Amino acid sequence: MSIKQTNPNLFNYSRRKTLAVQVGGLMLGGEYPVRVQSMTNTSTMDTEGSVAQILRIVERGGELVRLTTQGSREAVNMGAIKESARAVGCNVPLVADVHFNASVADVAAQYADKVRVNPGNYVDTARTFKYIEYTDEEYARELERLSERFTAFLALCKREGKAIRVGVNHGSLSDRIMSRYGDTPEGVVESCMEFLRICHRENFSNVVVSIKTSNTPVMVTTVRLLNSVMASEGISYPLHLGVTEAGDAEDGRIKSAVGIGALLADGIGDTVRVSLAEAPENEIPVAKELVDYISSRAGHPAIESQADVTFDYLNPVRRNTRAVLSVGGDNVPVVVSAPFDCKDGNLLPDIFVSDGALVCGGEEYPIVKSSQLHAMAPDALCFVLLQYADLSEQTVARLKELKNYVIVAESYHDNPVGELRAIVHTLSLAGIDAPVIMRRNYQKESVESLRIKAAADLGVLLIDGIADGIWIENNGVSAAEINCIAFGILQATRRRISKTEYIACPGCGRTMYDLQGTLAKIKAATAHLKGLKIGVMGCIVNGPGEMADADYGYVGAARGKVSLYRRKECVEKNIPEEEAIARLLALIESDKNKN
Repeated sequence: MSIKQTNPNLFNYSRRKTLAVQVGGLMLGGEYPVRVQSMTNTSTMDTEGSVAQILRIVERGGELVRLTTQGSREAVNMGAIKESARAVGCNVPLVADVHFNASVADVAAQYADKVRVNPGNYVDTARTFKYIEYTDEEYARELERLSERFTAFLALCKREGKAIRVGVNHGSLSDRIMSRYGDTPEGVVESCMEFLRICHRENFSNVVVSIKTSNTPVMVTTVRLLNSVMASEGISYPLHLGVTEAGDAEDGRIKSAVGIGALLADGIGDTVRVSLAEAPENEIPVAKELVDYISSRAGHPAIESQADVTFDYLNPVRRNTRAVLSVGGDNVPVVVSAPFDCKDGNLLPDIFVSDGALVCGGEEYPIVKSSQLHAMAPDALCFVLLQYADLSEQTVARLKELKNYVIVAESYHDNPVGELRAIVHTLSLAGIDAPVIMRRNYQKESVESLRIKAAADLGVLLIDGIADGIWIENNGVSAAEINCIAFGILQATRRRISKTEYIACPGCGRTMYDLQGTLAKIKAATAHLKGLKIGVMGCIVNGPGEMADADYGYVGAARGKVSLYRRKECVEKNIPEEEAIARLLALIESDKNKN
């Protein structure tokens, strides 16, 4: 794949230019606001239950609602659901979610306002995780078969005036794509582009695009790559953003805010779904707060800066820095916090705040401002507090003379991500390799808002590889809660693992068991297993694929039946649900004893 890298302006926020798409009576993309949406978890055959849930989602501010359509009868019942919703004055666009059966997409196009198809299983057979060799001729024939079938579907959508979403899930790449590209961002993007090129060729513009994965940094870098490839081929369809299988509670919110926020910060994204393993209506306030927070940066005072030429936006790696104390170098990113009473099980910060100084390893070190640098001895250990405006030629020259310091970068700009990036890029261009801690002070935000805003601001800097630590301040939220948020952000960006990670789908009409209750039980039984990744998936659609990134998986196989996975391998099939958690724990314990 030949790629011409097209980076956004790293320092100044502006929305990516896209085509406008009509979904029912709603417009998205173009100059329209970023839209928020959710998905029902009712059976699509349950008209009354689905309508009730749609109304709850809309009441919270949802602008689109998706429903699963496993088969043609569910697709047909979308018509009844739409009619019932319209009868009570709800005109929200309804989206059909189709997997495995292209003919169901044809039926859904007659009833839904938009149809989501998954390139991984629209024409290709379900993923078997087997390597299948394709000659160039065989590969070309498969593409021709795909093109013929998809072109017919586009013609139908044109006649019906319906929109589509080409939605790739990393966990459901076809064996054909895997054989040519492997399990790579390039493979995910190519799976998407095969369909988008057909849309472009057929002049079908009512298209929304998404790429989702449960691995947040991979999700961010893969969407960045897709955006770059689309731009290089003259394609400008709007993008739907989401971190799939994000989980629930604090972790699910932080993980979603990190991934979605990192892309919104660069103007990428036209509609958002926060996927939580909770009631669907709970997703909407999180999505709205995130979108509103980033969108408020439009028209901010310009940040004049220059990008470090060595920075690779599409393949970011951690910036090379010298280690000072426990910060930078090969050390994991640190957490700075005010002191608090540590309860059993709490993970302690690495550095504590103490009246104008920072305490690291039991020793106290001063915090100095740029105006005080001239008085510092060249070898004095200190923390240097910097804002972008402080980086004069004199300050940069003095920083190059000093040896043992950590920079604490802070911003009060309307676009803090842009200004904090500007600080680090300026330092790198000057040849300064001091480690950088990112400091953000939020003004009396609730703990819920703080999770979302801090994750959106600091997550992208960690993914970019330019943060060696984070320091969050907020009046009204306890230091212990802030500490949890900070470690949650590091976990979500996979820069520092401090607890068990749960890759849990939000559930839908395909879910085979009580997802929320089961997730709570699994978390209670496995929370002590630091570093382990456990997938909790409602059904088979994306389960095995997404769990390629998990150590163990718990997947709904049928009503009342669960299958257990060790990575991609199914090791126990169709276990009675009441036995499944105990069997999962036994599997983990057995593997632990073998090792």
